[in-house]
Amino acid sequence: MLTRSVALLRGINVGKQPRIAMAPLRELFESLGATDVQTYLQSGNVVFSGSLEPAAIEVAVAGRFGVSPRVVVLTAAEFRAVAAEIPIRAIATEPSRGFVYFMEAVPASVSVPDDIAPEVFVVGRLGAYHWSPEGASGSTLKPSFFKSLGPTATARNLRTVDALLAMLDA
Repeated sequence: MLTRSVALLRGINVGKQPRIAMAPLRELFESLGATDVQTYLQSGNVVFSGSLEPAAIEVAVAGRFGVSPRVVVLTAAEFRAVAAEIPIRAIATEPSRGFVYFMEAVPASVSVPDDIAPEVFVVGRLGAYHWSPEGASGSTLKPSFFKSLGPTATARNLRTVDALLAMLDA
């Protein structure tokens, strides 16, 4: 049986970022050898069976669509582990305002500002987790802070994380 995985493309179809339609993205993954390819929403969430390296996906996306998003690929087990670690679930009363940051590697040190209340930002073993009662656009954390998480760090809200978990389990 092929391994189920999740690919998260960073910075597509958000705001003024480059647009990629999901049907051609699914076709691209299939052309790379993935099977049972599904996308979720229009923001670069791909669940698939097979083994694809992030660099290969990045090269293929750049060649086909002319954009160069960074890509994080997690096996189903890795994705479930990051989701199981979420320490903000109890306080994240609105799933669209709680965020999980997926990345190649969690930085050894992240300097979280002390004065972000009522927001909460926690760096875990497997990811980073952010509760922002005012949503991402209302966050007091500056873009430079998020850049400190590394070039592949890509956020998904809790609603999306839960939907991707359901897709892995289907």
